[in-house]
Amino acid sequence: MALQKAQRAEKAARERLRAAEEAYRAAERQVSGMANLRYQTGGLDLPNAVMGRDLGEAAVLEQLAAQRAAELAGYARLRDEHRKADEEAGRLIKQIQRQAEDVDQERRKAERLIDRIKDRLDRLVPPVPGRRAGGGFAPELPTGADNITPRTRLMREEIKDRFPTGFPVGCFRADGGGGEHPLGRACDFMLSSGGVMPSADKVELGNEIAEWAIRNGGRIGVKYVIYRQRIYNLSNPGWRPMENRGSITANHFDHVHVSML
Repeated sequence: MALQKAQRAEKAARERLRAAEEAYRAAERQVSGMANLRYQTGGLDLPNAVMGRDLGEAAVLEQLAAQRAAELAGYARLRDEHRKADEEAGRLIKQIQRQAEDVDQERRKAERLIDRIKDRLDRLVPPVPGRRAGGGFAPELPTGADNITPRTRLMREEIKDRFPTGFPVGCFRADGGGGEHPLGRACDFMLSSGGVMPSADKVELGNEIAEWAIRNGGRIGVKYVIYRQRIYNLSNPGWRPMENRGSITANHFDHVHVSML
């Protein structure tokens, strides 16, 4: 990927820049020391300052002069390398920023496309039974071997087709207390088994199931959704916290509960 390649190049450029900075500082200290020594000796070369002009040997002077020239040239070269490394790192950072903006733009396009696909899939949800001409839904009785209402059955099959969890879906339950399970008007879409907290990907899947049920609830007759100790009533939109019932399952952390009208 171009962005990853640019990021690797930018990292290498920063490493070269650090090395150039260290060499530049070392050369700077060396040249500064030479200048300081020259100042302290009143501008004399080191052999002349120690031995006097008459005792200085030409060969030594030439060698020291050549060494000083080489050090100054090395200092200039390191200074230029430092500047080039700094410019290259800056250029690569700008390139990465541009490519990151391109990636972000492509991500937004993909998200819009996904939203359009979701909308089209939602339009394919078949008409639910019991829909009244003036709005609302007529009461239904459970039917069939699974002992649930036709609307509940349609909701269950639509969610199972779109969001397979890999765990059982429980609907009718005779001992469901005062809720919709004994009436055949509710299903639990399990995200784990044995009262175990679901994995992160299953938690996100539960969010998607709950979102779908809420988004399509007005068309298919959803009454409310419970998930992760929160309840969303379609007649009074918005998630609201629920009291602690004492366990992962009772607090709906391991499943999404969907009740129907």
